[in-house]
Amino acid sequence: MNKKIFFISVLVIIFDQVSKLVIENILNVGQSITIIKNFFSLTYINNYGAAFGIFKNSPIFLLFISIVALILIYSNSFNFKSNKKNDFAFGLITGGILGNIIDRLFLTYVRDFLSFKLFSWYAPVFNIADSAIFVGVILLIIAILKGDDKHDQRKKQKN
Repeated sequence: MNKKIFFISVLVIIFDQVSKLVIENILNVGQSITIIKNFFSLTYINNYGAAFGIFKNSPIFLLFISIVALILIYSNSFNFKSNKKNDFAFGLITGGILGNIIDRLFLTYVRDFLSFKLFSWYAPVFNIADSAIFVGVILLIIAILKGDDKHDQRKKQKN
């Protein structure tokens, strides 16, 4: 793992864990504070499952899946060009996965608190780690679609 990916990962972990501690100290589980009426709230929940509550009450399985995902992301990072966008994407994903692993490892659940409503649809409550993973994955998809994912084979052949 290069230094940029490591640095971004550490920043994501710190921001994620500090934000969770702040929310945990200002809200009770299930409590909500409206920030933007009919759009955005801080709603503190303990998520014992994964996205949309799947695999609820399976902390060891979810921890295992998270570790496997982390290993796959790490090993695939070497297949991508090392540029600002890709390094940023891998840093976001790695930090996000580790932020949620920390929760699962020490608490057996993930602390979520970001809640959005769009018209009558409520998004699942999520956290900074989830956001980092989502943005990182979108950046990697864009890199793949643009062809910025693979190392230049001609450069490899000249070396």
